[in-house]
Amino acid sequence: MTTPPDPDAAAAAGPRAAIDCGTNSTRLLVVDADGAPLERLMRITRLGQGVDATGRLATDAIDRTVAVLTEYRTVLDRLGVGAGRMRMAATSAARDAANREEFFDAAEAAVGVRPELLGADEEARLSFLGATAELDPADGPFLVVDIGGGSTEFAVGMAGPSGSGPEGVASIDIGCVRITERFLHSDPPAPEELSGAITVTRDYLDDVARDLPAAADAACLVGLAGTVATVAAVELGIDHDRHRIHHFRLTREAVEDVFRTLATETRAQRVHNPGLEPERADVIVGGVVVLAAVMRYFGFDECLVSEADILDGLVLSLTLPAPGR
Repeated sequence: MTTPPDPDAAAAAGPRAAIDCGTNSTRLLVVDADGAPLERLMRITRLGQGVDATGRLATDAIDRTVAVLTEYRTVLDRLGVGAGRMRMAATSAARDAANREEFFDAAEAAVGVRPELLGADEEARLSFLGATAELDPADGPFLVVDIGGGSTEFAVGMAGPSGSGPEGVASIDIGCVRITERFLHSDPPAPEELSGAITVTRDYLDDVARDLPAAADAACLVGLAGTVATVAAVELGIDHDRHRIHHFRLTREAVEDVFRTLATETRAQRVHNPGLEPERADVIVGGVVVLAAVMRYFGFDECLVSEADILDGLVLSLTLPAPGR
């Protein structure tokens, strides 16, 4: 694993950046020396396409992702971000892939830094850091749920502007892409396919409840990533608008309503919902399976939607002292 840049040097040097090479999307965040966003970009690259079945990253998936990373390098150059002031992370798809070093070599050639392979616990901690940095600790404890393409991370604790980490973390190998590839083969998904996906997700949540008992006592559910933001946009009837979606309170009733709508539409029908990117239309039902299951299982009546997530956590980590310093 690549050693993160020295935080003291990074903090003093100017613009900082993070890239998240996820299972479904590849994202970039650049902030100025004061932490104000300069650029935030997202491209759906489906790096994890087929990795659940094959245990390998597909050549075309690597090529798609590296093409986006090359685009991001031009943005980093334009904004004056050097290799010592950024972190690039790879998560679930890379963790599961026997040929991840092939991708890492190509990504390093494109960007100038080698991806860090984040373990599930570190991914959860960084997501928690990013999502709770601007929240009021009095509203906690928070259960932060990051629904990715190949896995879903859980972190619980009291946090906020202090940047303190979570008290506990957990991860399950269920995400929007993995559920879709394993269970949802019909268009629209057949009832028995949805039932199977929900049952398996609930079984995974039994593990979360056992490994992370504090989750049951959380006062606020915070939902991260594309699935949650998309459900909020569909509920609001708007194309993606970060300012309107960030900290929108998504009720369980609304989640169930969006779930019923999307799960009974074909992909061709689904793409006409405002806020649903065409590239996400084939996996969104799998993602909402996880969101609805979490809210049902832990009894949350609403979810605070956060557009701040692991990217923000990665950038913040560049200015925080390393453990033991």
